[in-house]
Amino acid sequence: MMAANNGRQRRYVRPLDFKQGRVDLSHGSGGRAMAQLIEQLFLELLDNEWLRQGNDYACFDLPPGRVVVSTDCHVVSPLFFPGGDIGSLSVHGTVNDVAMAGACPQYLTAGFVIEEGFPLADLRRIVSSMAAAARDAHVPVIAGDTKVVEKGKGDGVFITTTGIGVVADGIRISGERATAGDRILINGPIGDHGVAIMSLRQNLSFGTSVESDSVALNGLVQAMVDAVPDIHCLRDPTRGGLATTLNELARQSGVGMRLREKEIPLRKAVEAACEFLGLDPLYVANEGKLVAITPAASAEKLLQTMQEHPLGRQAAIIGEVCEDPNCFVQMETAFGGQRIVDWLSGQQLPRIC
Repeated sequence: MMAANNGRQRRYVRPLDFKQGRVDLSHGSGGRAMAQLIEQLFLELLDNEWLRQGNDYACFDLPPGRVVVSTDCHVVSPLFFPGGDIGSLSVHGTVNDVAMAGACPQYLTAGFVIEEGFPLADLRRIVSSMAAAARDAHVPVIAGDTKVVEKGKGDGVFITTTGIGVVADGIRISGERATAGDRILINGPIGDHGVAIMSLRQNLSFGTSVESDSVALNGLVQAMVDAVPDIHCLRDPTRGGLATTLNELARQSGVGMRLREKEIPLRKAVEAACEFLGLDPLYVANEGKLVAITPAASAEKLLQTMQEHPLGRQAAIIGEVCEDPNCFVQMETAFGGQRIVDWLSGQQLPRIC
């Protein structure tokens, strides 16, 4: 439970040792040690009116509209990486999943599974990062849970987050709405997150300045929906990258897609890293990118709206939807040829989110 007796006199006054201390099994036992951890770490950093009530639930109101819910488990390794960590990632990933419905995310819940012996300093760093990400996204964490497992039965920290949002009446964004003639847009360069993770992996270490693109996209999505309410599809290309996401949407909508390789934004450092590792950047994970599919008549307006937002300055139209009973995603290569962009087979890199 992530509840604390905030309304009554606190008895757990012994401060936690955030420099040398470690999580032990008593921190998940339901007793004083757990209450101390909740009060001095989670409640202190994630503080808001719902957590302060000290209940095992949160009671809240929602604005008018249809409710959107998404749950995401985060098991990224390593826990800290260039541009982020598992704390910020757990907020960004779930906020973005809710936003892809065209919804305004309202609230988050968080569940922590912590391995015995995990340093309290690292746990505080993770929760601090989560709190900052939630504040920046304007989506508070209003309920949660903590569990501690024996040493060797976890891997540091796993975090599960659930997001709740509301989509306004008249907005209908869904994976089955892509139609022949629609244009396909992306808000910036692909592959940053996957390469940032690879740069730290044991036996995959190489010098790179690439940072994860992990960020909450709800502000960008709101601007896009305000400008073009009839966006057909939105999707964040995380695991499996851009290629897998487009194959998912093609199958959902029963259409084909044609891409232009030269139009797909890609940083030189990411391209070089993928060449070194023998990876296709189309399949490398992202955590701050979205794919939008919109009618051709509104594509330029949507592109301009995206480019005017800080998270879409390098947005581009990268292809179009076509009729195809086979639901193939095809790409015109930079050399003028054609190739099929198929589903990801197996996994290029495990535990990237």
